[in-house]
Amino acid sequence: MNIEIPKKFGPIINNAHQVALNVFRPISRKYDRAEHQHPKELDMLASVLDGFNEGDPESSAGASQTGKGKVVNDGSIKNGANMSTCLGALELSYGDAGFLLGMPRQGLGNAAIAAVANDEQLKRFEGKWAAMAITEPGTGSDSANIRTTAKKDGDHYVLNGEKIFVTSGERADCVVVWASLDLDIGRAAIKSFVVEWGTPGMELARLEHKLGIRASDTAAIVFTDCRVAAENLLGNPEIDTKKGFGGVMETFDNTRPLVACFALGCARASLERVKELMADHIALNYDKPVDNCSAIEAELYRMEADWEATYWLAMKAAWMADNKHSNSLEASISKAKAGRVGNHITLRCVELAGSLGYTEDELLEKWARDSKILDIFEGTQQIQQLIIARRLLGLSSKELK
Repeated sequence: MNIEIPKKFGPIINNAHQVALNVFRPISRKYDRAEHQHPKELDMLASVLDGFNEGDPESSAGASQTGKGKVVNDGSIKNGANMSTCLGALELSYGDAGFLLGMPRQGLGNAAIAAVANDEQLKRFEGKWAAMAITEPGTGSDSANIRTTAKKDGDHYVLNGEKIFVTSGERADCVVVWASLDLDIGRAAIKSFVVEWGTPGMELARLEHKLGIRASDTAAIVFTDCRVAAENLLGNPEIDTKKGFGGVMETFDNTRPLVACFALGCARASLERVKELMADHIALNYDKPVDNCSAIEAELYRMEADWEATYWLAMKAAWMADNKHSNSLEASISKAKAGRVGNHITLRCVELAGSLGYTEDELLEKWARDSKILDIFEGTQQIQQLIIARRLLGLSSKELK
Protein backbone atom coordinates (compact mmCIF):
# COMPACT_ATOMS: atom_id res chain seq x y z
CA MET A 1 0.00 0.00 0.00
CA ASN A 2 1.42 3.36 -1.06
CA ILE A 3 0.91 5.70 1.91
CA GLU A 4 0.24 8.80 -0.17
CA ILE A 5 -2.99 10.46 -1.24
CA PRO A 6 -3.08 11.08 -5.02
CA LYS A 7 -2.48 14.73 -5.92
CA LYS A 8 -5.58 14.77 -8.15
CA PHE A 9 -7.75 14.70 -5.01
CA GLY A 10 -6.18 17.89 -3.68
CA PRO A 11 -8.89 20.24 -5.04
CA ILE A 12 -11.66 18.01 -3.64
CA ILE A 13 -10.06 18.00 -0.19
CA ASN A 14 -9.38 21.74 -0.21
CA ASN A 15 -12.86 22.69 -1.44
CA ALA A 16 -14.58 20.44 1.11
CA HIS A 17 -12.39 21.85 3.88
CA GLN A 18 -13.38 25.40 2.97
CA VAL A 19 -17.05 24.42 2.95
CA ALA A 20 -16.64 22.90 6.41
CA LEU A 21 -15.05 26.06 7.79
CA ASN A 22 -17.01 28.76 5.98
CA VAL A 23 -20.44 27.21 5.36
CA PHE A 24 -21.02 24.45 7.91
CA ARG A 25 -19.43 25.72 11.12
CA PRO A 26 -21.00 29.22 11.15
CA ILE A 27 -24.53 27.70 11.12
CA SER A 28 -23.77 24.45 12.96
CA ARG A 29 -25.05 25.54 16.36
CA LYS A 30 -28.14 27.19 14.84
CA TYR A 31 -29.49 23.98 13.35
CA ASP A 32 -28.33 21.85 16.27
CA ARG A 33 -30.73 23.89 18.39
CA ALA A 34 -33.45 24.03 15.72
CA GLU A 35 -33.89 20.29 15.24
CA HIS A 36 -36.10 19.29 12.27
CA GLN A 37 -35.74 22.72 10.67
CA HIS A 38 -34.52 22.31 7.11
CA PRO A 39 -31.09 23.93 6.53
CA LYS A 40 -31.87 25.96 3.42
CA GLU A 41 -28.19 26.79 2.99
CA LEU A 42 -27.58 23.19 1.91
CA ASP A 43 -29.80 23.48 -1.16
CA MET A 44 -27.47 25.91 -2.91
CA LEU A 45 -24.41 23.95 -1.83
CA ALA A 46 -25.89 20.74 -3.24
CA SER A 47 -26.44 22.47 -6.58
CA VAL A 48 -22.79 23.53 -6.63
CA LEU A 49 -21.71 19.95 -5.89
CA ASP A 50 -23.95 18.71 -8.71
CA GLY A 51 -22.04 20.99 -11.01
CA PHE A 52 -18.73 19.53 -9.81
CA ASN A 53 -19.75 15.92 -10.39
CA GLU A 54 -22.17 16.57 -13.26
CA GLY A 55 -24.97 14.88 -11.35
CA ASP A 56 -23.15 11.55 -11.27
CA PRO A 57 -24.75 9.52 -8.44
CA GLU A 58 -21.69 7.30 -8.25
CA SER A 59 -19.49 10.26 -7.35
CA SER A 60 -21.83 11.43 -4.62
CA ALA A 61 -22.78 8.18 -2.95
CA GLY A 62 -19.45 6.44 -2.55
CA ALA A 63 -20.61 3.28 -4.28
CA SER A 64 -19.13 3.51 -7.73
CA GLN A 65 -17.86 -0.05 -7.89
CA THR A 66 -20.40 -1.79 -5.69
CA GLY A 67 -22.08 -4.78 -7.27
CA LYS A 68 -20.84 -3.98 -10.76
CA GLY A 69 -19.18 -7.02 -12.22
CA LYS A 70 -17.11 -9.73 -10.60
CA VAL A 71 -14.20 -8.94 -8.33
CA VAL A 72 -11.16 -8.72 -10.57
CA ASN A 73 -7.54 -7.71 -10.24
CA ASP A 74 -6.05 -6.93 -13.62
CA GLY A 75 -2.91 -5.39 -12.15
CA SER A 76 -3.90 -1.79 -12.82
CA ILE A 77 -4.25 0.77 -10.03
CA LYS A 78 -7.35 2.92 -9.70
CA ASN A 79 -7.96 5.83 -7.36
CA GLY A 80 -11.60 6.58 -7.96
CA ALA A 81 -14.94 7.70 -6.59
CA ASN A 82 -14.88 5.68 -3.38
CA MET A 83 -11.63 7.23 -2.19
CA SER A 84 -12.49 10.74 -3.35
CA THR A 85 -15.90 10.57 -1.67
CA CYS A 86 -14.34 9.36 1.59
CA LEU A 87 -11.80 12.17 1.53
CA GLY A 88 -14.49 14.76 0.83
CA ALA A 89 -16.76 13.35 3.54
CA LEU A 90 -13.95 13.50 6.10
CA GLU A 91 -13.40 17.19 5.39
CA LEU A 92 -17.11 18.04 5.45
CA SER A 93 -17.54 16.18 8.76
CA TYR A 94 -14.75 18.38 10.07
CA GLY A 95 -17.47 21.01 9.90
CA ASP A 96 -20.74 19.19 10.66
CA ALA A 97 -21.57 15.52 10.05
CA GLY A 98 -25.29 16.24 10.33
CA PHE A 99 -25.17 18.66 7.42
CA LEU A 100 -23.29 16.11 5.33
CA LEU A 101 -25.98 13.51 6.05
CA GLY A 102 -28.67 16.04 5.20
CA MET A 103 -27.15 17.16 1.91
CA PRO A 104 -29.72 16.96 -0.94
CA ARG A 105 -29.08 14.18 -3.46
CA GLN A 106 -26.26 12.70 -1.35
CA GLY A 107 -28.33 10.08 0.52
CA LEU A 108 -27.35 6.52 1.34
CA GLY A 109 -30.21 5.40 -0.88
CA ASN A 110 -28.24 6.80 -3.79
CA ALA A 111 -25.49 4.34 -2.88
CA ALA A 112 -27.98 1.47 -3.13
CA ILE A 113 -29.22 2.69 -6.50
CA ALA A 114 -25.68 3.00 -7.82
CA ALA A 115 -24.92 -0.47 -6.49
CA VAL A 116 -27.69 -2.64 -7.88
CA ALA A 117 -29.82 -0.62 -10.35
CA ASN A 118 -29.79 -1.50 -14.03
CA ASP A 119 -28.89 1.05 -16.70
CA GLU A 120 -32.49 2.11 -17.28
CA GLN A 121 -33.06 2.67 -13.57
CA LEU A 122 -29.82 4.60 -13.19
CA LYS A 123 -31.00 6.99 -15.87
CA ARG A 124 -34.58 7.23 -14.54
CA PHE A 125 -33.54 7.99 -10.96
CA GLU A 126 -30.73 10.33 -11.93
CA GLY A 127 -30.91 13.52 -9.88
CA LYS A 128 -33.21 12.03 -7.25
CA TRP A 129 -32.35 12.33 -3.56
CA ALA A 130 -32.79 8.84 -2.13
CA ALA A 131 -32.87 7.86 1.54
CA MET A 132 -32.38 4.23 2.59
CA ALA A 133 -34.88 2.34 4.76
CA ILE A 134 -33.53 -0.87 6.28
CA THR A 135 -34.03 -0.92 10.06
CA GLU A 136 -37.36 -2.08 11.52
CA PRO A 137 -38.80 -2.36 15.02
CA GLY A 138 -37.44 -5.60 16.45
CA THR A 139 -34.92 -6.06 13.64
CA GLY A 140 -32.06 -3.87 14.81
CA SER A 141 -28.65 -4.86 13.48
CA ASP A 142 -29.87 -8.08 11.86
CA SER A 143 -30.80 -6.74 8.42
CA ALA A 144 -31.53 -10.28 7.23
CA ASN A 145 -34.49 -10.43 9.61
CA ILE A 146 -36.50 -7.85 7.68
CA ARG A 147 -40.25 -8.37 8.03
CA THR A 148 -41.55 -5.75 5.57
CA THR A 149 -43.16 -7.67 2.72
CA ALA A 150 -43.50 -7.02 -1.01
CA LYS A 151 -46.16 -9.10 -2.78
CA LYS A 152 -46.36 -9.16 -6.58
CA ASP A 153 -49.71 -7.95 -7.94
CA GLY A 154 -49.72 -7.57 -11.70
CA ASP A 155 -47.38 -4.77 -12.70
CA HIS A 156 -46.92 -3.69 -9.08
CA TYR A 157 -45.58 -4.85 -5.75
CA VAL A 158 -47.64 -4.22 -2.62
CA LEU A 159 -45.50 -3.20 0.36
CA ASN A 160 -46.54 -3.58 3.99
CA GLY A 161 -44.38 -2.86 7.02
CA GLU A 162 -42.65 -0.18 9.08
CA LYS A 163 -39.17 1.31 8.77
CA ILE A 164 -37.42 3.32 11.47
CA PHE A 165 -34.28 5.46 11.74
CA VAL A 166 -34.42 6.46 8.07
CA THR A 167 -31.77 9.15 7.57
CA SER A 168 -33.18 12.07 5.53
CA GLY A 169 -36.40 10.06 5.33
CA GLU A 170 -38.68 13.10 5.20
CA ARG A 171 -36.61 15.47 3.07
CA ALA A 172 -35.50 13.02 0.39
CA ASP A 173 -37.38 12.66 -2.90
CA CYS A 174 -37.69 8.91 -2.51
CA VAL A 175 -36.78 6.06 -0.20
CA VAL A 176 -35.01 2.81 -1.07
CA VAL A 177 -37.00 0.25 0.93
CA TRP A 178 -35.68 -3.22 1.72
CA ALA A 179 -38.49 -5.77 1.73
CA SER A 180 -38.93 -9.53 1.43
CA LEU A 181 -40.63 -11.17 -1.53
CA ASP A 182 -41.13 -14.33 0.56
CA LEU A 183 -40.53 -14.48 4.32
CA ASP A 184 -40.26 -18.28 4.21
CA ILE A 185 -37.23 -18.17 1.92
CA GLY A 186 -35.22 -15.86 4.17
CA ARG A 187 -32.51 -13.38 3.27
CA ALA A 188 -32.28 -14.41 -0.39
CA ALA A 189 -35.78 -13.04 -0.98
CA ILE A 190 -34.91 -9.53 0.24
CA LYS A 191 -35.00 -6.92 -2.51
CA SER A 192 -34.83 -3.13 -2.58
CA PHE A 193 -37.54 -0.87 -4.01
CA VAL A 194 -37.49 2.82 -4.86
CA VAL A 195 -40.64 4.37 -3.36
CA GLU A 196 -41.24 8.03 -4.13
CA TRP A 197 -42.94 10.34 -1.67
CA GLY A 198 -46.56 10.86 -2.64
CA THR A 199 -47.09 7.16 -3.32
CA PRO A 200 -50.43 6.14 -1.71
CA GLY A 201 -49.90 3.95 1.35
CA MET A 202 -46.57 5.57 2.30
CA GLU A 203 -46.90 7.64 5.47
CA LEU A 204 -44.47 9.57 7.67
CA ALA A 205 -45.08 8.30 11.21
CA ARG A 206 -42.73 10.64 13.08
CA LEU A 207 -39.37 12.39 13.18
CA GLU A 208 -36.98 11.29 15.91
CA HIS A 209 -35.44 13.62 18.51
CA LYS A 210 -31.78 12.69 18.75
CA LEU A 211 -28.61 13.09 20.82
CA GLY A 212 -26.53 14.21 17.84
CA ILE A 213 -26.57 14.93 14.08
CA ARG A 214 -29.68 16.98 14.83
CA ALA A 215 -29.45 18.89 11.53
CA SER A 216 -30.23 15.61 9.75
CA ASP A 217 -33.83 14.39 9.92
CA THR A 218 -34.39 10.79 11.02
CA ALA A 219 -37.79 9.39 10.12
CA ALA A 220 -40.10 6.48 10.84
CA ILE A 221 -42.17 5.48 7.81
CA VAL A 222 -45.17 3.14 7.58
CA PHE A 223 -46.19 1.28 4.43
CA THR A 224 -49.79 0.08 4.25
CA ASP A 225 -50.80 -1.64 1.01
CA CYS A 226 -48.38 0.67 -0.76
CA ARG A 227 -48.39 -0.09 -4.48
CA VAL A 228 -45.00 0.31 -6.13
CA ALA A 229 -44.40 -0.17 -9.85
CA ALA A 230 -42.55 -3.40 -10.59
CA GLU A 231 -39.99 -1.43 -12.56
CA ASN A 232 -38.94 0.23 -9.27
CA LEU A 233 -37.50 -3.03 -7.92
CA LEU A 234 -33.76 -2.44 -8.15
CA GLY A 235 -31.75 -4.95 -10.08
CA ASN A 236 -32.91 -8.50 -10.77
CA PRO A 237 -36.41 -9.46 -9.53
CA GLU A 238 -35.51 -13.15 -9.52
CA ILE A 239 -34.68 -14.77 -6.17
CA ASP A 240 -31.12 -16.11 -6.25
CA THR A 241 -30.50 -18.26 -3.18
CA LYS A 242 -26.76 -18.26 -3.94
CA LYS A 243 -26.44 -14.47 -3.89
CA GLY A 244 -29.69 -12.56 -3.36
CA PHE A 245 -29.30 -10.62 -0.15
CA GLY A 246 -25.53 -10.78 -0.36
CA GLY A 247 -25.58 -8.69 -3.53
CA VAL A 248 -27.48 -5.93 -1.75
CA MET A 249 -25.25 -6.17 1.34
CA GLU A 250 -22.25 -5.26 -0.82
CA THR A 251 -23.52 -1.69 -0.57
CA PHE A 252 -22.29 -1.65 3.03
CA ASP A 253 -18.77 -2.63 1.97
CA ASN A 254 -18.48 0.79 0.35
CA THR A 255 -20.51 2.91 2.76
CA ARG A 256 -18.77 1.66 5.91
CA PRO A 257 -15.42 3.29 5.04
CA LEU A 258 -17.46 6.40 4.27
CA VAL A 259 -19.00 6.41 7.76
CA ALA A 260 -15.52 5.78 9.18
CA CYS A 261 -14.47 9.03 7.53
CA PHE A 262 -17.42 10.84 9.14
CA ALA A 263 -16.00 9.79 12.52
CA LEU A 264 -12.49 10.79 11.47
CA GLY A 265 -13.72 14.26 10.56
CA CYS A 266 -15.36 14.81 13.95
CA ALA A 267 -12.30 13.47 15.76
CA ARG A 268 -9.84 15.65 13.88
CA ALA A 269 -11.97 18.74 14.47
CA SER A 270 -11.92 18.02 18.21
CA LEU A 271 -8.19 17.34 18.32
CA GLU A 272 -7.26 20.49 16.45
CA ARG A 273 -9.58 22.68 18.52
CA VAL A 274 -8.16 21.37 21.80
CA LYS A 275 -4.61 22.04 20.59
CA GLU A 276 -5.66 25.60 19.72
CA LEU A 277 -7.20 26.11 23.18
CA MET A 278 -4.07 24.78 24.88
CA ALA A 279 -1.54 26.51 22.63
CA ASP A 280 -0.37 28.81 25.44
CA HIS A 281 0.13 25.95 27.89
CA ILE A 282 1.75 23.17 25.88
CA ALA A 283 4.54 23.02 23.32
CA LEU A 284 4.12 20.00 21.09
CA ASN A 285 7.44 18.53 20.04
CA TYR A 286 7.19 15.42 17.89
CA ASP A 287 10.93 14.73 18.20
CA LYS A 288 10.65 14.25 21.96
CA PRO A 289 9.97 10.71 23.28
CA VAL A 290 6.39 10.41 24.47
CA ASP A 291 7.57 9.28 27.94
CA ASN A 292 9.39 12.60 28.42
CA CYS A 293 6.33 14.75 27.76
CA SER A 294 3.66 16.13 30.02
CA ALA A 295 0.64 13.90 30.54
CA ILE A 296 -1.57 16.04 28.29
CA GLU A 297 1.03 16.19 25.52
CA ALA A 298 1.52 12.44 25.63
CA GLU A 299 -2.22 11.87 25.45
CA LEU A 300 -2.55 14.16 22.42
CA TYR A 301 0.27 12.27 20.67
CA ARG A 302 -1.38 8.93 21.34
CA MET A 303 -4.77 10.14 20.09
CA GLU A 304 -3.17 11.53 16.95
CA ALA A 305 -1.42 8.22 16.33
CA ASP A 306 -4.68 6.33 16.82
CA TRP A 307 -6.41 8.76 14.44
CA GLU A 308 -3.80 8.24 11.74
CA ALA A 309 -3.99 4.45 12.00
CA THR A 310 -7.75 4.69 11.59
CA TYR A 311 -7.39 7.05 8.63
CA TRP A 312 -5.23 4.65 6.65
CA LEU A 313 -7.52 1.70 7.41
CA ALA A 314 -10.40 3.68 5.87
CA MET A 315 -8.30 4.71 2.87
CA LYS A 316 -7.27 1.10 2.25
CA ALA A 317 -10.89 -0.10 2.34
CA ALA A 318 -11.95 2.67 -0.07
CA TRP A 319 -9.01 1.97 -2.38
CA MET A 320 -9.91 -1.71 -2.48
CA ALA A 321 -13.49 -0.84 -3.47
CA ASP A 322 -12.20 1.35 -6.31
CA ASN A 323 -10.05 -1.52 -7.54
CA LYS A 324 -12.83 -4.12 -7.21
CA HIS A 325 -11.03 -6.07 -4.52
CA SER A 326 -13.31 -7.83 -2.07
CA ASN A 327 -13.15 -5.49 0.93
CA SER A 328 -15.80 -6.74 3.35
CA LEU A 329 -13.19 -7.49 6.03
CA GLU A 330 -11.34 -4.20 5.59
CA ALA A 331 -14.56 -2.17 5.46
CA SER A 332 -15.70 -3.62 8.78
CA ILE A 333 -12.27 -3.16 10.37
CA SER A 334 -12.19 0.51 9.35
CA LYS A 335 -15.74 1.10 10.59
CA ALA A 336 -15.14 -0.65 13.93
CA LYS A 337 -11.85 1.15 14.55
CA ALA A 338 -13.24 4.56 13.54
CA GLY A 339 -16.32 4.18 15.72
CA ARG A 340 -14.22 3.54 18.82
CA VAL A 341 -11.57 6.14 18.02
CA GLY A 342 -14.10 8.82 17.14
CA ASN A 343 -16.02 8.33 20.38
CA HIS A 344 -12.86 8.25 22.48
CA ILE A 345 -11.17 11.29 20.96
CA THR A 346 -14.20 13.58 20.90
CA LEU A 347 -15.21 12.75 24.48
CA ARG A 348 -11.66 13.03 25.78
CA CYS A 349 -11.24 16.41 24.09
CA VAL A 350 -14.36 17.63 25.90
CA GLU A 351 -12.73 16.57 29.18
CA LEU A 352 -9.36 18.12 28.36
CA ALA A 353 -11.02 21.46 27.60
CA GLY A 354 -12.64 21.46 31.03
CA SER A 355 -15.77 23.56 31.57
CA LEU A 356 -15.29 25.22 28.17
CA GLY A 357 -15.60 21.85 26.44
CA TYR A 358 -18.87 21.12 28.21
CA THR A 359 -20.65 24.34 27.25
CA GLU A 360 -22.20 25.57 24.00
CA ASP A 361 -19.51 28.22 23.74
CA GLU A 362 -17.54 25.61 21.79
CA LEU A 363 -18.52 22.96 19.26
CA LEU A 364 -16.53 20.34 21.17
CA GLU A 365 -19.57 19.00 23.02
CA LYS A 366 -21.54 18.86 19.77
CA TRP A 367 -18.84 16.88 17.97
CA ALA A 368 -18.83 14.45 20.88
CA ARG A 369 -22.61 14.00 20.63
CA ASP A 370 -22.46 13.63 16.85
CA SER A 371 -19.72 11.01 17.05
CA LYS A 372 -21.83 8.53 19.01
CA ILE A 373 -24.11 7.62 16.11
CA LEU A 374 -21.07 6.99 13.90
CA ASP A 375 -20.28 3.93 16.03
CA ILE A 376 -23.85 2.69 15.65
CA PHE A 377 -25.36 3.13 12.20
CA GLU A 378 -24.16 1.21 9.14
CA GLY A 379 -23.54 -1.66 11.57
CA THR A 380 -22.80 -1.40 15.28
CA GLN A 381 -19.41 -2.05 16.87
CA GLN A 382 -20.55 -5.55 17.85
CA ILE A 383 -21.80 -6.36 14.34
CA GLN A 384 -18.51 -5.24 12.79
CA GLN A 385 -16.56 -7.48 15.17
CA LEU A 386 -18.82 -10.39 14.27
CA ILE A 387 -18.26 -9.80 10.54
CA ILE A 388 -14.51 -9.52 11.09
CA ALA A 389 -14.47 -12.79 13.04
CA ARG A 390 -16.44 -14.59 10.30
CA ARG A 391 -14.04 -13.37 7.60
CA LEU A 392 -10.90 -14.26 9.55
CA LEU A 393 -12.18 -17.69 10.60
CA GLY A 394 -13.81 -18.48 7.25
CA LEU A 395 -17.19 -19.14 8.86
CA SER A 396 -20.66 -18.34 7.53
CA SER A 397 -23.36 -16.38 9.36
CA LYS A 398 -25.03 -19.67 10.23
CA GLU A 399 -21.82 -21.09 11.69
CA LEU A 400 -20.94 -18.01 13.78
CA LYS A 401 -23.81 -15.98 15.21
